[in-house]
Amino acid sequence: MDRRTFLKTAPLAATAFSASRLFAEGLAPAAAAGKYNVLFLAVDDLRPQTKAYGKPHMITPNLDAFAASGMLFSRAYCQQAVCSPSRTSLLTGLRPDSTQVYDLETHFRANVPDVVTLPQHFKDQGYHTVSMGKIYHGGLDDPPSWNEVVKVKRDVNYAVEYALEENQAISRAGHAKAKERGLKGTAAANLSRADPAESADVPDETYHDGALAQKAVETLQRVKDKRFFMAVGFLKPHLPFNCPKKYWDLYDRAQVHLADNPFAPEGAPAVALHNSGELRAYAKIPKEGPLDEATARWLVHGYYACTSFVDAQIGKVLAELQRLGLDKNTIVIVWGDHGWHLGDHGLWCKHTNFEVATRVLMMLRVPGQKNAGVDCDRLTEFVDIYPTLCDLTGLPLTPHLEGASFAPLLDEPKRAWKRAAFSQYPRGGDVMGYSMRTDRYRYTEWMRAWEKQPAAVELYDYQTDPLGNVNLAVKPEQADLVRKLSAMMDEGWRGAKP
Repeated sequence: MDRRTFLKTAPLAATAFSASRLFAEGLAPAAAAGKYNVLFLAVDDLRPQTKAYGKPHMITPNLDAFAASGMLFSRAYCQQAVCSPSRTSLLTGLRPDSTQVYDLETHFRANVPDVVTLPQHFKDQGYHTVSMGKIYHGGLDDPPSWNEVVKVKRDVNYAVEYALEENQAISRAGHAKAKERGLKGTAAANLSRADPAESADVPDETYHDGALAQKAVETLQRVKDKRFFMAVGFLKPHLPFNCPKKYWDLYDRAQVHLADNPFAPEGAPAVALHNSGELRAYAKIPKEGPLDEATARWLVHGYYACTSFVDAQIGKVLAELQRLGLDKNTIVIVWGDHGWHLGDHGLWCKHTNFEVATRVLMMLRVPGQKNAGVDCDRLTEFVDIYPTLCDLTGLPLTPHLEGASFAPLLDEPKRAWKRAAFSQYPRGGDVMGYSMRTDRYRYTEWMRAWEKQPAAVELYDYQTDPLGNVNLAVKPEQADLVRKLSAMMDEGWRGAKP
């Protein structure tokens, strides 16, 4: 790709990682770990869908209380709106064009074998690093990152994800068929999909996230006297929307909020859209076309229920942190790995460069921090988390990082900051969509590897069009603005740093 790898300004991967290797080999571990523990709470597919993020219909008391005790970042963005590339970018501090991870199967160490990951850096500096649940994408864990990986066991077979026997039977049969055909990865998983949602009347611990919260509580009790970096990765509200019935009962399906814009943006190129394929692999979902209202309500209801379910599990972990007195010396960060379409633009799932898919939930609490309960609306990105946690704990920065610490925003949340945040998404194997979010606009160029000019361009003005329903790039009167934003994108993420 000629012009944006990444956006003209990214170092070549080999150069970046020879520097990382020198760092790893040349810097001895610190005699004592940093000044704070770190509790690192990841949530799969959770968009900013809590009361604290302006969704008054949501029942998320624990995340809302956490936001009131820390800082909520209202304009934080992931680097690619799908699990593995997003998590890889966050955990390495590198953008997708540097890791060359754009899919769910590629392990970053195949391309950048010497990179020092965020937890690995903490381990090298004397921290006890613990992983449980989904931190890296499933099956792509990274042994150099951890002192220990805690396994989560529950009564229900984790592989099938369901508690109801009828759904388990469908899923088990699909797994057997995939094994018989020699299928792996997404192809195998798609054969095991039963219903996209279920609401079994079972205890929290029957489902993975309930068992995970219980294990996290036990692990906190065990590591409380160590300096730790503890990562806990919750699965919900990832599909299937499965959680105990009591969380479904919190919401009236007739009152759930369907998307205000269940249509593609006016003038949007076809390459910006998709067929919601992840959802369509499940039973009772049509393979083509829009969903009927009853199905849409069922799915949104399930997403809400699973959000409340994971909120309750996070609450259990935070309560134990406080009971043990560890809240006084532990930084806590909560993040959802990307956004999620709930019928917005006629789409379901993630896999786009639109605002709904790239904007993320991110909240941070530091012991004794100023401005507790303040919302920060400055542009931040997932690649910024690595340097931020180093700054806040007093650890040195590794030299390869492509983000900027947002620790200064904790003291001055209204200070001048980044001019833009950058995301990207591949489409069809030969097209990459590069997207830039400024204070006012989202500008996206879809580039073919062999062409110097974009195949398609998008421009959305959130001041006049808050839902991004009109692509201004196709309007001749916006040509000057398109040229200006294209030039700004050429400057890349280095030009946008604070």
